[in-house]
Amino acid sequence: MFTLYHRYAELPDTLWADCRPTPAVAPSLIVFNTALARELGMDEQPDDATLADYFSGSAPLPGARPMALGYAGHQFGHFVPRLGDGRALLLGEVVDADGRRRDIQLKGSGRTPYSRGGDGRAPLGPVLREYLVSEAMAAMGIPTTRALAAVATGEQVMRMPAEPGAVITRVASSHLRVGTFQFAAARGDKKALRALVEHAIERHFPAVKSHDGNARYLAFFDAVMRRQAYLVARWMGVGFIHGVMNTDNASIAGETIDYGPCAFMEAFEPDKVFSSIDQGGRYAFARQPAMAQWNLARLAECLLMLMDGKENALVEEATAALRRFDEVFAEERRKVSADKLGLAAESECATPLMEALENVMQRGKMDMTATFDALYHLAADPGEARRDALLALGEAPGEVVQWLERWQGEQTAGHSAERLAAMRRANPVIIPRNHRVQEAISAAEDGDYQPFYTLLAAVIAPFDDTANARRLAAPATADERVLRTFCGT
Repeated sequence: MFTLYHRYAELPDTLWADCRPTPAVAPSLIVFNTALARELGMDEQPDDATLADYFSGSAPLPGARPMALGYAGHQFGHFVPRLGDGRALLLGEVVDADGRRRDIQLKGSGRTPYSRGGDGRAPLGPVLREYLVSEAMAAMGIPTTRALAAVATGEQVMRMPAEPGAVITRVASSHLRVGTFQFAAARGDKKALRALVEHAIERHFPAVKSHDGNARYLAFFDAVMRRQAYLVARWMGVGFIHGVMNTDNASIAGETIDYGPCAFMEAFEPDKVFSSIDQGGRYAFARQPAMAQWNLARLAECLLMLMDGKENALVEEATAALRRFDEVFAEERRKVSADKLGLAAESECATPLMEALENVMQRGKMDMTATFDALYHLAADPGEARRDALLALGEAPGEVVQWLERWQGEQTAGHSAERLAAMRRANPVIIPRNHRVQEAISAAEDGDYQPFYTLLAAVIAPFDDTANARRLAAPATADERVLRTFCGT
């Protein structure tokens, strides 16, 4: 099995609580990520029944020390000083084949000291959604937590209505969040806050060790900021909408974490919202960069508590560091746009061309994934058939023609194998479309996991142009559209 370490337990015990998982009634393995397990150092895989016991919390994983982590969070702008892992338990850390330290965590394994009256369980649907979407994101090269296992618990979770229960095992570079720092800061606990910063630097940003004093905290903040900018730019490149970008869902490591009411945009619409709880559109697609910056401002407020000097001067320094997000994000967006459009890597036309295409897609109600896939094929094989296939995707083909005239003068993918390959890697054939995810969930709730397995096999190979991928990649019809997604709590 794994060799587990417990560095988080070395942090002040105000930041975590030992807690045992609640055994499942009748655990059964749904899926196990064998490739990821090997990467994490599993030398010999137990049988399915043993895996189900371990990864439901029904039997202790050898060497585990289960603990619930404390954190706070701004939820839709409102601060809650005590949230924490209300249904998740960190089992420990492993050092993977590349020498990276990674957390292994159960989610849905029962009540913890942070459950606040909740049952600590997870419904099957959100577990399967997180497994599908997180593994698809990893396959597309977008920083994310990973899914190691999904286990059915054999019991009902009391929601409205009651739903089958399940547990997902999540792997992350760490589970440090902006809200983790807020948890210590809200209590005025500078010792714990300073320990968190040093823990995060050691684990994620060793280059920051060369700095001392205030420069150390500013360098740490800059490193976190850059990872957030990188991440959100890549979300935007595939039409991903997180849905709950609260500070407790903002990973310090720059990974996508907590796949609740997430969804992928189909027809391009900057203001698109799927989350049933986002009534005001706070986390709409186009607002995600601004929300990442807002979350970073909350981290900066925590770090100011540790810095020496006059308050006004410190605020000015932190504000200047925060403002750099716009510049860093713009450059990351430019890089993503250059790849998606098949332009030279250094192209300065990438951003204006992308913005123009987004306007065309919005007015023409064009499916985002299908549009970029068609554009890739046009770059790879210029001709009337490929051009017509692209034009057929929207309601304003004349505007597409005008845009193509601009693009054809700039694109290089058709003349460079390297850029064409980069264009393919930036434009998946298939994403986990919302209606396909819901189809898989609905079938699984009725006891049929085959649609889930079929969809999973396709989305973890998102650039493979197969007949099955094409079938599952088709946009939803009017009757198939999923307009709202829901959190599993």
